[in-house]
Amino acid sequence: MLLPSAARAALLGLAVGDALGVPVEFRSRDERRRDPVTGLRAYGTHDQPAGTWSDDASLTFCLAETLARPAGLLGAPDLADFARRCINWLDNAYWTATAETFDVGNATRAAIGRLRKGVEPTKAGPRTQADNGNGALMRILPLAFHQTWRAKPLDLDAAWALTAAVASVTHGHPRSTLGCFLYLLVARGLLAGLPPAAAYAQMMAAANPWLRHGSIPAAVEDIYYRRVLDGSLPALLEAEIESSGYVVHTLEAALWCLLNQTSYAATVLAAVNLGRDTDTTGAVAGGLAGLAYGEVGLPAEWLGPLARRADIEELAERLAAAK
Repeated sequence: MLLPSAARAALLGLAVGDALGVPVEFRSRDERRRDPVTGLRAYGTHDQPAGTWSDDASLTFCLAETLARPAGLLGAPDLADFARRCINWLDNAYWTATAETFDVGNATRAAIGRLRKGVEPTKAGPRTQADNGNGALMRILPLAFHQTWRAKPLDLDAAWALTAAVASVTHGHPRSTLGCFLYLLVARGLLAGLPPAAAYAQMMAAANPWLRHGSIPAAVEDIYYRRVLDGSLPALLEAEIESSGYVVHTLEAALWCLLNQTSYAATVLAAVNLGRDTDTTGAVAGGLAGLAYGEVGLPAEWLGPLARRADIEELAERLAAAK
């Protein structure tokens, strides 16, 4: 059984990061410099109350629900169940903050359209180079609790296969899967109690030799993650960090914030104040920062207004108890 506190920290941390970014999504970095986000705001881009999270958290919770089912953390996840939940989210506002579905990515919408038509889940996600948005990365964190990712020693081939299957429900290109894979390697280290810098170093030590000697599709994609894999990322200047909806940019931005800040709050505020895809950068950084600093590190003034907090905590309890 997993510690419930770790699952709560991950899911709440992601949701809070998402909610911080929702009101200022698509706004520029220059605007954030003039008017930095310092806490939860109301309305703004999507005209939502303070504490409202978006598709990032919604689809994360859909995946967590699938994994929280009996045997969901053992063996192959029931991707047909996950697919039904994704459809229900888009069509019926399932696992939304305010009974409204908003801010749906293009690849995710296209994939769900295919799922509705009966396409097999692992073949639903668009898979061209133009389909490498961050929609798989933003929701992949619950997979860190699966037994494949928690195994000691870690079987990287098995972890890759699992990650590819889950990512491909909405994003089928190996570049998206590799972003998810590297993210989960960092999350694994944080779950083991490593500080962010050590978790990042462990990710590089595992991923680099595996990518050099493997025959998986990601072996030709590592060039796009060069700054993540060669250790140069933490020392980059803010001006060198992009914050668009491209999966590579989102992973770089989230890790850069995690590795250059020393608290949950500082990490997610740094992420959101990069501008542009603020909710997703905040969510991806927030999930890792939640694991790094624990439930105690989440500011009470942000948890208080968080939409459906009790429901998120109950889901985290079920995920932690799943076998």
